[in-house]
Amino acid sequence: MPGVTGNEQPARRWSIGEVARASGMTVRALYHYDEVGLLRASERTASGHRRYTEADLRRLYRLRALRSLGLSLEEIAGVLAASSDGLAAIRDLLAAQLRMLEDEAERSRQLRHRLRGLLQQIDDASMPGPEEFMTTLEMISVFETSFTTEQREQLARRRAELGPDAVEAAKTEWAGLVEELMRHAQEGTPVEDQRVQTLATRWDALADRFHAPGAEGERTKATAQRMWDENSEEIGRSLPWPTERMRELLQYLERARQAR
Repeated sequence: MPGVTGNEQPARRWSIGEVARASGMTVRALYHYDEVGLLRASERTASGHRRYTEADLRRLYRLRALRSLGLSLEEIAGVLAASSDGLAAIRDLLAAQLRMLEDEAERSRQLRHRLRGLLQQIDDASMPGPEEFMTTLEMISVFETSFTTEQREQLARRRAELGPDAVEAAKTEWAGLVEELMRHAQEGTPVEDQRVQTLATRWDALADRFHAPGAEGERTKATAQRMWDENSEEIGRSLPWPTERMRELLQYLERARQAR
Protein backbone atom coordinates (compact mmCIF):
# COMPACT_ATOMS: atom_id res chain seq x y z
CA MET A 1 0.00 0.00 0.00
CA PRO A 2 1.31 3.51 -0.76
CA GLY A 3 2.79 5.36 2.20
CA VAL A 4 3.06 2.24 4.36
CA THR A 5 6.34 0.51 5.10
CA GLY A 6 7.17 -2.65 6.90
CA ASN A 7 9.00 -0.63 9.56
CA GLU A 8 5.90 1.17 10.88
CA GLN A 9 4.71 0.13 14.32
CA PRO A 10 1.04 -0.13 15.27
CA ALA A 11 -0.25 2.63 17.55
CA ARG A 12 0.08 1.92 21.26
CA ARG A 13 -2.99 0.83 23.19
CA TRP A 14 -3.45 0.71 26.99
CA SER A 15 -5.44 -1.72 29.10
CA ILE A 16 -7.82 -0.46 31.79
CA GLY A 17 -5.38 -1.66 34.46
CA GLU A 18 -2.50 0.35 32.96
CA VAL A 19 -4.62 3.50 32.78
CA ALA A 20 -5.85 2.99 36.35
CA ARG A 21 -2.30 2.60 37.71
CA ALA A 22 -0.99 5.65 35.84
CA SER A 23 -3.87 7.94 36.79
CA GLY A 24 -4.29 6.77 40.40
CA MET A 25 -7.92 5.91 39.71
CA THR A 26 -9.60 2.63 40.45
CA VAL A 27 -10.78 0.31 37.72
CA ARG A 28 -14.26 0.72 39.17
CA ALA A 29 -14.08 4.49 38.64
CA LEU A 30 -13.07 3.98 35.01
CA TYR A 31 -15.97 1.58 34.57
CA HIS A 32 -18.24 4.27 36.03
CA TYR A 33 -16.91 6.90 33.63
CA ASP A 34 -17.66 4.44 30.83
CA GLU A 35 -21.20 3.80 32.07
CA VAL A 36 -22.09 7.50 32.32
CA GLY A 37 -20.51 8.30 28.95
CA LEU A 38 -17.61 10.44 30.20
CA LEU A 39 -14.83 8.13 29.01
CA ARG A 40 -15.34 5.08 26.84
CA ALA A 41 -12.46 2.95 25.60
CA SER A 42 -12.40 3.33 21.83
CA GLU A 43 -11.42 -0.25 21.15
CA ARG A 44 -11.97 -3.77 22.43
CA THR A 45 -9.93 -6.92 22.01
CA ALA A 46 -11.42 -10.03 20.43
CA SER A 47 -12.21 -11.25 23.95
CA GLY A 48 -13.97 -7.97 24.84
CA HIS A 49 -11.28 -6.27 26.97
CA ARG A 50 -11.13 -2.48 26.82
CA ARG A 51 -8.22 -0.82 25.04
CA TYR A 52 -7.61 2.92 25.41
CA THR A 53 -6.17 4.96 22.56
CA GLU A 54 -4.13 8.17 22.52
CA ALA A 55 -7.36 10.16 22.05
CA ASP A 56 -8.87 8.40 25.08
CA LEU A 57 -5.86 9.40 27.21
CA ARG A 58 -6.23 13.02 26.15
CA ARG A 59 -9.91 12.91 27.12
CA LEU A 60 -9.04 11.36 30.49
CA TYR A 61 -6.46 14.04 31.06
CA ARG A 62 -9.04 16.76 30.33
CA LEU A 63 -11.54 15.01 32.60
CA ARG A 64 -9.10 14.79 35.52
CA ALA A 65 -7.95 18.40 35.03
CA LEU A 66 -11.53 19.68 35.04
CA ARG A 67 -12.25 17.59 38.14
CA SER A 68 -9.24 19.10 39.94
CA LEU A 69 -10.60 22.57 39.10
CA GLY A 70 -13.74 21.75 41.10
CA LEU A 71 -16.26 20.90 38.39
CA SER A 72 -18.91 18.25 39.02
CA LEU A 73 -19.24 15.24 36.73
CA GLU A 74 -22.33 16.82 35.16
CA GLU A 75 -20.46 20.06 34.48
CA ILE A 76 -17.50 18.13 33.09
CA ALA A 77 -19.80 16.26 30.72
CA GLY A 78 -21.10 19.58 29.41
CA VAL A 79 -17.60 21.02 28.93
CA LEU A 80 -16.36 17.92 27.12
CA ALA A 81 -19.43 17.86 24.89
CA ALA A 82 -19.14 21.54 24.00
CA SER A 83 -15.38 21.71 23.38
CA SER A 84 -13.13 20.06 20.86
CA ASP A 85 -10.05 17.92 21.44
CA GLY A 86 -7.90 20.35 19.46
CA LEU A 87 -4.83 22.34 20.37
CA ALA A 88 -6.68 25.46 21.56
CA ALA A 89 -9.01 23.56 23.91
CA ILE A 90 -6.19 21.49 25.41
CA ARG A 91 -4.01 24.59 25.80
CA ASP A 92 -6.72 26.58 27.59
CA LEU A 93 -7.35 23.69 29.95
CA LEU A 94 -3.67 23.17 30.73
CA ALA A 95 -3.24 26.91 31.32
CA ALA A 96 -6.16 26.95 33.76
CA GLN A 97 -4.79 23.96 35.61
CA LEU A 98 -1.36 25.57 35.72
CA ARG A 99 -2.80 28.69 37.40
CA MET A 100 -4.38 26.48 40.06
CA LEU A 101 -1.18 24.52 40.59
CA GLU A 102 0.78 27.73 41.18
CA ASP A 103 -0.99 27.93 44.56
CA GLU A 104 0.00 24.45 45.67
CA ALA A 105 3.37 23.92 47.31
CA GLU A 106 5.31 20.76 46.54
CA ARG A 107 2.62 19.33 44.29
CA SER A 108 2.73 22.55 42.30
CA ARG A 109 6.51 22.46 41.79
CA GLN A 110 6.52 19.04 40.17
CA LEU A 111 3.41 19.41 38.03
CA ARG A 112 4.29 22.91 36.85
CA HIS A 113 7.44 21.54 35.21
CA ARG A 114 5.41 18.94 33.28
CA LEU A 115 2.60 21.27 32.30
CA ARG A 116 4.95 23.92 30.97
CA GLY A 117 6.51 21.32 28.74
CA LEU A 118 3.09 20.36 27.37
CA LEU A 119 2.14 24.01 26.85
CA GLN A 120 5.35 24.67 24.96
CA GLN A 121 4.62 21.86 22.54
CA ILE A 122 1.10 23.15 21.99
CA ASP A 123 2.39 26.69 21.38
CA ASP A 124 4.57 25.15 18.66
CA ALA A 125 1.39 23.65 17.12
CA SER A 126 2.34 20.12 18.08
CA MET A 127 0.08 17.85 20.14
CA PRO A 128 1.98 16.32 23.10
CA GLY A 129 2.39 12.57 22.83
CA PRO A 130 0.41 10.09 24.91
CA GLU A 131 3.41 9.13 27.05
CA GLU A 132 3.69 12.75 28.24
CA PHE A 133 0.03 12.78 29.27
CA MET A 134 0.56 9.46 31.06
CA THR A 135 3.58 10.86 32.94
CA THR A 136 1.63 13.96 34.02
CA LEU A 137 -1.28 11.78 35.18
CA GLU A 138 1.20 9.78 37.26
CA MET A 139 2.53 12.97 38.87
CA ILE A 140 -0.99 14.16 39.73
CA SER A 141 -1.67 10.79 41.32
CA VAL A 142 1.53 10.86 43.40
CA PHE A 143 0.76 14.21 45.04
CA GLU A 144 -2.95 13.67 45.51
CA THR A 145 -2.42 10.33 47.23
CA SER A 146 0.56 11.41 49.36
CA PHE A 147 -0.53 14.64 51.04
CA THR A 148 -3.92 15.21 52.64
CA THR A 149 -5.97 18.22 51.54
CA GLU A 150 -5.09 19.95 54.81
CA GLN A 151 -1.39 19.32 54.30
CA ARG A 152 -1.49 20.63 50.72
CA GLU A 153 -3.23 23.78 51.93
CA GLN A 154 -0.66 24.19 54.70
CA LEU A 155 2.23 23.86 52.24
CA ALA A 156 0.54 26.31 49.88
CA ARG A 157 0.23 28.87 52.70
CA ARG A 158 3.92 28.55 53.52
CA ARG A 159 4.79 29.05 49.87
CA ALA A 160 2.54 32.11 49.64
CA GLU A 161 4.14 33.58 52.77
CA LEU A 162 7.59 33.20 51.22
CA GLY A 163 6.56 34.83 47.95
CA PRO A 164 7.56 33.89 44.39
CA ASP A 165 11.00 35.54 44.47
CA ALA A 166 12.02 33.67 47.63
CA VAL A 167 10.68 30.40 46.23
CA GLU A 168 12.72 30.80 43.03
CA ALA A 169 15.82 31.70 45.05
CA ALA A 170 15.30 28.60 47.21
CA LYS A 171 15.08 26.40 44.09
CA THR A 172 18.37 27.81 42.84
CA GLU A 173 20.02 27.30 46.22
CA TRP A 174 18.67 23.73 46.44
CA ALA A 175 20.03 22.86 42.97
CA GLY A 176 23.45 24.09 44.07
CA LEU A 177 23.30 21.98 47.23
CA VAL A 178 22.38 18.92 45.17
CA GLU A 179 25.39 19.41 42.89
CA GLU A 180 27.82 19.96 45.78
CA LEU A 181 26.57 17.01 47.80
CA MET A 182 26.58 14.74 44.75
CA ARG A 183 30.21 15.68 44.14
CA HIS A 184 31.18 14.82 47.72
CA ALA A 185 29.23 11.55 47.54
CA GLN A 186 30.99 10.56 44.31
CA GLU A 187 34.39 11.51 45.69
CA GLY A 188 33.74 9.50 48.84
CA THR A 189 34.10 12.41 51.24
CA PRO A 190 33.40 11.12 54.78
CA VAL A 191 30.00 12.26 56.03
CA GLU A 192 31.70 13.57 59.20
CA ASP A 193 33.69 16.05 57.10
CA GLN A 194 32.82 19.62 58.11
CA ARG A 195 32.12 20.59 54.49
CA VAL A 196 29.50 17.85 54.20
CA GLN A 197 28.03 18.69 57.59
CA THR A 198 27.68 22.36 56.61
CA LEU A 199 25.91 21.42 53.36
CA ALA A 200 23.57 19.05 55.21
CA THR A 201 22.68 21.78 57.72
CA ARG A 202 21.95 24.22 54.88
CA TRP A 203 19.79 21.58 53.16
CA ASP A 204 17.65 21.04 56.27
CA ALA A 205 17.35 24.78 56.95
CA LEU A 206 16.19 25.32 53.37
CA ALA A 207 13.56 22.59 53.66
CA ASP A 208 12.33 24.06 56.96
CA ARG A 209 11.24 27.24 55.15
CA PHE A 210 8.51 25.30 53.34
CA HIS A 211 7.07 23.51 56.38
CA ALA A 212 5.10 24.80 59.32
CA PRO A 213 6.91 24.90 62.68
CA GLY A 214 6.34 22.17 65.24
CA ALA A 215 4.49 18.89 64.90
CA GLU A 216 2.55 19.88 61.77
CA GLY A 217 5.76 20.60 59.91
CA GLU A 218 7.33 17.35 61.05
CA ARG A 219 4.32 15.47 59.68
CA THR A 220 4.54 17.10 56.25
CA LYS A 221 8.29 16.42 56.18
CA ALA A 222 7.65 12.77 56.99
CA THR A 223 4.99 12.61 54.28
CA ALA A 224 7.38 14.16 51.74
CA GLN A 225 10.04 11.59 52.63
CA ARG A 226 7.55 8.74 52.33
CA MET A 227 6.33 10.11 49.02
CA TRP A 228 9.90 10.01 47.67
CA ASP A 229 10.55 6.53 49.06
CA GLU A 230 7.40 5.14 47.41
CA ASN A 231 7.43 7.14 44.17
CA SER A 232 11.05 8.05 43.46
CA GLU A 233 10.88 6.72 39.90
CA GLU A 234 7.91 8.94 38.97
CA ILE A 235 9.25 12.02 40.79
CA GLY A 236 12.74 11.50 39.39
CA ARG A 237 11.48 11.98 35.83
CA SER A 238 10.90 15.67 36.49
CA LEU A 239 14.37 16.26 37.97
CA PRO A 240 17.51 17.09 35.93
CA TRP A 241 19.57 14.41 37.69
CA PRO A 242 19.36 10.62 37.23
CA THR A 243 16.98 9.05 39.73
CA GLU A 244 19.58 6.57 40.97
CA ARG A 245 22.03 9.38 41.73
CA MET A 246 19.33 11.21 43.67
CA ARG A 247 18.63 8.08 45.70
CA GLU A 248 22.34 7.77 46.51
CA LEU A 249 22.51 11.46 47.42
CA LEU A 250 19.62 11.24 49.88
CA GLN A 251 21.13 8.15 51.50
CA TYR A 252 24.43 10.05 51.82
CA LEU A 253 22.59 13.02 53.32
CA GLU A 254 20.84 10.81 55.88
CA ARG A 255 24.19 9.33 56.95
CA ALA A 256 25.50 12.87 57.39
CA ARG A 257 22.57 13.70 59.67
CA GLN A 258 23.19 10.60 61.76
CA ALA A 259 26.85 11.56 62.13
CA ARG A 260 26.05 14.88 63.84
